[in-house]
Amino acid sequence: MATKSLHKRNDELAYANKQLEILNNGIFRNGELPKFSDKIAESGHKTLRPNKLEILQINVGYMCNQVCEHCHVDAGPDRKEIMTKETMSHCLEVIKNTGAHTLDLTGGAPEMNPNFRWFVEEASKAGIKDFIVRSNLTIIRANKKYHDLPDFFKKYNVHVVSSMPHWTRGKTDKQRGDGVFDKSIKALQELNKRGYGMPGSDLKLDLVYNPSGAFLPGDQGALERDFKKALSEDFDIQFHNLFTITNLPISRFLDYLIASENYEDYMYALVDAYNPGAVANVMCTNTISISWDGYLFDCDFNQMLDLKVASKIQHIKDYNENILNNRDIIISQHCYGCTAGAGSSCQGTVA
Repeated sequence: MATKSLHKRNDELAYANKQLEILNNGIFRNGELPKFSDKIAESGHKTLRPNKLEILQINVGYMCNQVCEHCHVDAGPDRKEIMTKETMSHCLEVIKNTGAHTLDLTGGAPEMNPNFRWFVEEASKAGIKDFIVRSNLTIIRANKKYHDLPDFFKKYNVHVVSSMPHWTRGKTDKQRGDGVFDKSIKALQELNKRGYGMPGSDLKLDLVYNPSGAFLPGDQGALERDFKKALSEDFDIQFHNLFTITNLPISRFLDYLIASENYEDYMYALVDAYNPGAVANVMCTNTISISWDGYLFDCDFNQMLDLKVASKIQHIKDYNENILNNRDIIISQHCYGCTAGAGSSCQGTVA
């Protein structure tokens, strides 16, 4: 590894360790915040253990054409971490032999990985039943080389899951940058033209809502109805489902919470909203997260904190599902975000 890259990696590890220190040892006005491990123990869970593996979530790189305030991946145009074809090949071997039925590609903007299309083509041959690509939408309008993405997605029956902070321009652009709303609307219209999101269509188009500030998302069903009404009336846009995801206090969002002096209140809000009914269905129980360099994590939030799986198998090239199933899931204070209210996962609410 080049010296420059090594220094950057060391900086990232120091950043992750600093964030873990804040999460685990923060001092609050009412004393120490209850430990998440103690909280789930009160609900009858001494530890969290994996269930049957259903989803392989693969982060193919942190490069992105956007810099969003809430991004827990800290993605942006300056990020050069990209999954290589060799690591993708290791992933393909696992896909062919695992019992997982869903492949979930994420980033950054996953489409910016130069081997993205090759990977989609090869993975589709492996018989994945649900092939998700998490698109920020604006990538479709970012450059001519991406303009045919809707056709590419349709060809491989890709399930498109797209971030959409709000149905209004002001709130969307505030969170994601000037011009993002208009580009997102045009991209959604292009997807609709191919049949995506239309009533009765097998071409799945779902939207994702993250709160724009230090508060929890509202009721998923009510927000979906509001989104559908507004986007249909104003832009004649259709989509299938809306997923609400709680912003976890890590990475860029944790920095925002601290800088805006909202960290303490937000953590108390998560603890106060703790729902024991959500614990059994959190996404780390049926998902393995794979980083751009092939390491294994219980979820992509742990990936950002460099909390690798608690197993002797820690890299995709050594993948062994039987061994991985016999592990405890690593938890910390940020896990309150996945068990607050109706719970939260990359597939929306869990309780």
